[in-house]
Amino acid sequence: MPEMPEVESLARFLRERCVGRTIADVELAAFSALKTYDPPLQALRGLEIDDVTRHGKWVDVSAQGLHLVFHLARAGWLRWSDELPAAPAKPGKGPLALRFRLDDGSGFNLTEAGTQRKLAVYVVADPQDIPMVATLGPEPLDPAFDRAALDALIAAAGRAQLKGVLKDQRVVAGIGNAYSDEILHAARLSPFKPASSLTDEERDTLLAAIKGELTGAVARAEGLAAKDLKGEKKSGMRVHGKAGLPCPVCGDTVAEVSFADSSLQYCPTCQTGGKTLADRRMSRLLR
Repeated sequence: MPEMPEVESLARFLRERCVGRTIADVELAAFSALKTYDPPLQALRGLEIDDVTRHGKWVDVSAQGLHLVFHLARAGWLRWSDELPAAPAKPGKGPLALRFRLDDGSGFNLTEAGTQRKLAVYVVADPQDIPMVATLGPEPLDPAFDRAALDALIAAAGRAQLKGVLKDQRVVAGIGNAYSDEILHAARLSPFKPASSLTDEERDTLLAAIKGELTGAVARAEGLAAKDLKGEKKSGMRVHGKAGLPCPVCGDTVAEVSFADSSLQYCPTCQTGGKTLADRRMSRLLR
């Protein structure tokens, strides 16, 4: 799933190519992707794009008072083309969900792999009309996200486990499964440590890890084409997706905890005092 660093890079990529251009057409190929009906999708035709921004993991294409806002979900992606096919997009069972065409023939396709259809597209006058945007937590790279802000969200989280706290978009915006693994590894914290049990030193370390990991990921993605962002994300990971490989910090074997529809990776030596956490599909967590 694209997370804040990749979505930020996508927004910058689109801003460079779209601002000042006119929307020639927006074609829907997967009807399940469109979550709104008023204003209609075709209301975007003929409007000039004035900005492309981001809200957490959501991309917001703004055009003369209307916003095309989309979330790529787990299996979605944006594919840019300097020259889109002239033939209309055909609804069907393929990966194409939406085609966005500019007046010079360029534009992008939103695609979604697999059978689950979670990609979401909204056309709204105000992004805050989208419930999942309106309830987003603070942006972690905002200067206002400081130690006091972290303390406040930890107080609200109580004994909730750190992994879940970091992934909850209502708590902090833009961090998902991959970067929460990387942040907790950098902070040397167990993914299942209760938030309220963090010491002052651990809170400082966690804040530094959040800022450092996300800032580094955004910097690595700077200037990359949309098609290269997935590869950059994977190559920059130390533990996420690296189960069975050596930890680059201590050399221990990266371990994994699997759930029904996801998994997390961590280093036992760096994060859990050498203890291996049980697979959640098979048994209770070893504390």
